[in-house]
Amino acid sequence: MENYPISLSGTPEEKPEAGLQPDIIYPPKYEKKKKAGSAWLQSAVSLAAYLLLGYYIFNSYKMLLVITAIVLLHELGHFFAMKYYRYRDLGIFFIPLLGAYVSGSKREVSQKQSAVILLAGPLPGMLLGIGFLLLEKYTQQSYYPFNIALSQIAVFLILLNLINLLPVYPLDGGQLLNRVFLDEEGLISKIFIFISIALMCWAAWQINYVLLIFPLMMILRLRGDSQMNNLDKRIEESGINADTSYEELPDEDYWKMRTILIEEHPDFKNIDQGPPYSYSDKEEKIMTTIQSLLHRHLIQDVSVPGKIFIMLIWVAALASPWLVEMDLSFFNRFSR
Repeated sequence: MENYPISLSGTPEEKPEAGLQPDIIYPPKYEKKKKAGSAWLQSAVSLAAYLLLGYYIFNSYKMLLVITAIVLLHELGHFFAMKYYRYRDLGIFFIPLLGAYVSGSKREVSQKQSAVILLAGPLPGMLLGIGFLLLEKYTQQSYYPFNIALSQIAVFLILLNLINLLPVYPLDGGQLLNRVFLDEEGLISKIFIFISIALMCWAAWQINYVLLIFPLMMILRLRGDSQMNNLDKRIEESGINADTSYEELPDEDYWKMRTILIEEHPDFKNIDQGPPYSYSDKEEKIMTTIQSLLHRHLIQDVSVPGKIFIMLIWVAALASPWLVEMDLSFFNRFSR
């Protein structure tokens, strides 16, 4: 005689049907534990590495501090603009020999906001440099803060920021062109990025082979984009709604996307898919990848007159060295 479990009410419970799997339990999606001040600690460490290697290159702490101050002013422009538009997880990170960047995240990205953020980096430095040149021109005096000619600081302020405004990806000018004037998901945008890679290679050949790191990073990014597109297709075919934020992503969809990642992404091949589901030691990286797979909305809110206005500001900034009659002998090295 078979025994059936008795429920609390005293009635026999139904016997589970043969072959049926128990309900799958989906744990809560992974949440990164935020450490107070961790972003700023990383910024400080990257700045220290930047200064140490920079001193080795410049062999002059005064010039190094001037360059670092210019880079920091540039990045603070981006930082405060992004903060104003309520980007999250903001941080400034320095890359030795190459510069710095501001990281942050936001689900809905506006073309107008992007234009302001991108221009907020180079324009303040250029305006400050122009102000220094005009100061010396109209006072007919030379100034030497920290025993460095103010005119030299002005030239660095203008040139370093002007280079950043060139329409070459991933410089600010290239991002502005791609985000506001091109369809960043379209074929023209892809062609533009390939042209930018070629131009970066040419610049590395002309100036310093260290600059090859930029086209290399862009090639790796294109490869990553191709991989992400394949993942997008798998996610869409599985019926998962990726048109949401990470906070609103259901736990079940997180673990389903995680399974797709493990199957398709080479970095996660050795992770147990489940069920039963459990976090792995690479869970934070999995979470970051899933966040990048969730669709980000680009709000196309710049009208034709708005684009013309942005273009005029951009062209005026690029033409500023000629407008203030700046010494352009710096560019003689590229005439060969």
